[in-house]
Amino acid sequence: MEEENFVCFESIQKSYDGENLVVKDLNLNIRKGEFLTMLGPSGSGKTTCLMMLSGFETATSGEIRLKGKPINNVPPHKRGIGMVFQNYALFPHMTVEENLTFPLIVRSMSQSDIKRRVDRVLDLVELQGYEKRMPSQLSGGQQQRVAVARALVFEPELILMDEPLGALDKQLREQMQYEIKRIHMNLQVTIVYVTHDQSEALTMSDRVAVFNEGLIQQISDPVSIYERPENSFVAQFIGENNQLQGTISKIRDKYCEVVLASGKMIKALPINVSKENEKTSISLRPEKIIINPKTKNNMNIVDGCMKELIFGGDQLCMHFEVEGNTNFIVKQANNASCAQIKKGEKVQLGFIVDETRALDYTGDSI
Repeated sequence: MEEENFVCFESIQKSYDGENLVVKDLNLNIRKGEFLTMLGPSGSGKTTCLMMLSGFETATSGEIRLKGKPINNVPPHKRGIGMVFQNYALFPHMTVEENLTFPLIVRSMSQSDIKRRVDRVLDLVELQGYEKRMPSQLSGGQQQRVAVARALVFEPELILMDEPLGALDKQLREQMQYEIKRIHMNLQVTIVYVTHDQSEALTMSDRVAVFNEGLIQQISDPVSIYERPENSFVAQFIGENNQLQGTISKIRDKYCEVVLASGKMIKALPINVSKENEKTSISLRPEKIIINPKTKNNMNIVDGCMKELIFGGDQLCMHFEVEGNTNFIVKQANNASCAQIKKGEKVQLGFIVDETRALDYTGDSI
């Protein structure tokens, strides 16, 4: 049971003003050794959850447990949790080595144990030979590696990371994603990671908890989050997504029939719609759309008019007008077999029935 409930949020609520809840009735179990990412837009409650787990914020109600023990009233320095922040939070007047030894000195560890642990984490983050450098003498990526090493050096079972790669450029960010994931796999330490970057969450996580307005909208593995969103918010927030608005005309077996604005009928999986005459937003991923499909078996077909083509190097991004949606996106690989569509040209666009999801109706709200 401890493996499944290593960290447990039970009926957690948080309000700063006594009226508005930033976090609403959060129930979440995090497994030992798991890499769980809290993902969501600004103000969704994800960072507040991390701060409550670290002890820097106090829950208004509910209980947080670590290894089965309540920690609501345990001060941050006694929780034994490693922290990595976006701004690195290194001591500027200390060398790399001194930054790493500080958490061990305050824990009254022996010199031999300190040296062993510092050598180990320097090797882990590949910064051997940088011990005597000051933070100002390091690149952003190197400083962030030191911050990760400092969180690891006292060998905590749980590490919290709050937007740790937000200050890095794209190339460094991608490199550090790989490094953090490699460290996680090597150490099997539990990591709770907060970001608003969806690609970061999908790349690194075992599970992703998508937050919005203080609630978890969906929690699952990255493939399920992307391929099988459970509501329109998740579909729109994770990756690019096309929407077509319609009305449920029939629900039968595992499928429903949806009438679009033009009167055209398509089949879809009814995900969170339940009755006939209910409005729905159809969710379709751009890379799943087929231009002028050769077969119509198990395929929905709609008409589209090309509005714009954007060259993206390895892929082409085409914008169509479809069923009143003037920004319906189709993506395909840039190769010899890619469709050559001219601006203003009318085509048929196909998408597999089992990849067509009928979600809650958004209208023009997203």
